[in-house]
Amino acid sequence: MRILITGVTGFVGHHLAAELRANDGEAEIWGLAWGEYDPEGLQRAAPGIRLLDGDLVDRRSVKPILDIAKPDLIYHLAAASSVARSWDSAARSLEINAIGTAHLFDAVLEAGLDPVVVVSSTAEIYGRIDDTSAAVTEAAPLAPISPYGTSKVAQDLLTSQYHAGRGLATIRLRFFHLTGPGRPPHFVASSFARQIARMEAGLTPPTLEVGNLDSVRDFTDVRDAVRACRLIADRRHAGGVFHVCTGRPVAISEVVRLLTGMSKCEISVKVDEKRTRPSDIPWLVGDPSRIEAATGWRAEIPLERTLRDLLDWWRAESTVDS
Repeated sequence: MRILITGVTGFVGHHLAAELRANDGEAEIWGLAWGEYDPEGLQRAAPGIRLLDGDLVDRRSVKPILDIAKPDLIYHLAAASSVARSWDSAARSLEINAIGTAHLFDAVLEAGLDPVVVVSSTAEIYGRIDDTSAAVTEAAPLAPISPYGTSKVAQDLLTSQYHAGRGLATIRLRFFHLTGPGRPPHFVASSFARQIARMEAGLTPPTLEVGNLDSVRDFTDVRDAVRACRLIADRRHAGGVFHVCTGRPVAISEVVRLLTGMSKCEISVKVDEKRTRPSDIPWLVGDPSRIEAATGWRAEIPLERTLRDLLDWWRAESTVDS
């Protein structure tokens, strides 16, 4: 089996490489890398991984990558993934998430390859949910309220269209809120954990700055999520769309309560208006029953363990983090 992971140097990509290596030691894993990254860290996570430098936005660089890797399976994770940052550059989000995806699909066809292509989408494509009495299913209308969400709708639709119109064996995974060790600090739980680790290390005063604590999310541990990626990658699921989530609503205030309860110091909480967004989605909880029925996958890691592992990761980073 020859596997290519785009975005391998990112949060999910790093964990996916480790998951694949742990479960198939014979697989030939290629990773598409872009920008700054830690090659030694990737080798520790997935020994023997082969890295290729490339940029999906540059159409000319994509086919040579496929000619080298010749993948039987592609995990397309490369993305501009921040809602907040997408407001600063909507065009860049569209360029990376939509145009980059089209370049990848076109290059696969031009190379004469026939891989299974698992594409990472997001629950942000649903926008605000009016009916919070039941978890969101894959049939919910797409109504994004940020440039990031819009760019991922375009990617999601392209993925479906290239399956129906060009015969690519594509599978869409719509991730709800992922977190866990290694999550960048501009995501909510990781922001809190990083702040607490720095307080414990004496680098900042013991005041946790937060935004809207009333928002409700469906938090999934990244290690559960990459297991879903591995299990769904089968040609019989081609054309399908699946939620990766727990189905459990968690208020951001609960995340704060759990993390501060794990802290080694007394912490006060302060609402910082700069951390609130007018386009915030109040409630976003998914229904995982489709992927559970298709693969037997279930989210297994409790939120408390996820947050503790995240906080411990930031504690280890706090001596070098600035």
